[in-house]
Amino acid sequence: MSSLSRELVFLILQFLDEEKFKETVHKLEQESGFFFNMKHFEDQVQAGEWDEVERYLSGFTKVEDNRYSMKIFFEIRKQKYLEALDRQDRANAVEILVRDLKVFASFNEELFKEITQLLTLDNFRQNEQLSKYGDTKSARNIMLVELKKLIEANPLFRDKLSFPAFKSSRLRTLINQRFSWMCPC
Repeated sequence: MSSLSRELVFLILQFLDEEKFKETVHKLEQESGFFFNMKHFEDQVQAGEWDEVERYLSGFTKVEDNRYSMKIFFEIRKQKYLEALDRQDRANAVEILVRDLKVFASFNEELFKEITQLLTLDNFRQNEQLSKYGDTKSARNIMLVELKKLIEANPLFRDKLSFPAFKSSRLRTLINQRFSWMCPC
């Protein structure tokens, strides 16, 4: 995509944000892949909106893209799994294990076995490595710190983590200037 198209997308993103079209802003960020909105991502992670978290991420990376991406998706899916176990929702935990985490088995069979064995415990905190797992909110916050580091280190996110500096209402100003040049008033 040309730099002009890229700049237009940023101007549209700015306009949509100023006009409070939040869902549209995030959809355009995802579809264009030009700007990864870390604040939006953080909010979705802290709210446990796992489907939205993965959908948003998918505009920028896929599990198989590189080791950073793989680790990002693994951590998200592992957290989703642990939360299901913590709620004693074994059926959902098994579904997450089979549908979301099994893809990682080919990369680390031993880790996948360990995660699977958590199903046999009354409380996954009986596992030595998870004994310090606190409540859901604190676990999400701890994971988020790790995710941010992985995203910042991931070369696929280079140049996508900061929004270009534009004066406010820049698109509206440009359109108004264009109309004033056309008008022979």
